[in-house]
Amino acid sequence: MGTGNKVEMVIAVCAVVTSALAVFIAWDQGRVMRAQQHGSVYPVLQLNGYTSTDPEVREIGVVFRNSGVGPALIESVDVFRGDEQVESLIPYRDALPAGYSFSWTSMVGRAIAPGETLDALSFSWPVGQMSREEMEAAAEDWGGLTMKICYCSVFKRCWNVEGLAQNSPAERVKSCKRSEQDIIEGLSTVKRAQDLPNQELE
Repeated sequence: MGTGNKVEMVIAVCAVVTSALAVFIAWDQGRVMRAQQHGSVYPVLQLNGYTSTDPEVREIGVVFRNSGVGPALIESVDVFRGDEQVESLIPYRDALPAGYSFSWTSMVGRAIAPGETLDALSFSWPVGQMSREEMEAAAEDWGGLTMKICYCSVFKRCWNVEGLAQNSPAERVKSCKRSEQDIIEGLSTVKRAQDLPNQELE
């Protein structure tokens, strides 16, 4: 092989190496940019039960809070007591003392903005209609439940998180399956008989 051919070979090898390095650098920069994009919209969903013994009101409920920097898109809300899934919260609602005011927020399919806190559900009584002992019993009953939430970022990165009886940090999952029904919204569909107006009982 002549000197000229050797030089051409070296130049060709250098060109291939340079091209490979350029491709690698472009890929790495793209990876870093994607990580930055995901990090800029990273949601951190938390859920907690609460009780309130205000001088005028007794209250129990559940709140959702997004402590992250991007919206949390809620795909499913499942409730468990121990290892057994709870299909409806209506029996727990019906076990509460009568005379409460009830508010709820549909959660499945909802986007919670960064820093936003939502009352998923809340029961409240005038203080004279619920004793402290009744409130402690109700809080213990509802406190035995665990809510498991699957939520995603706007880039479809998804997590599972647990709250109430058991609390756990968010765990990354491949995807979320959208719930067909919202167990919290289901609380509004059936009223117990003692809470219905007289004409609805006829």
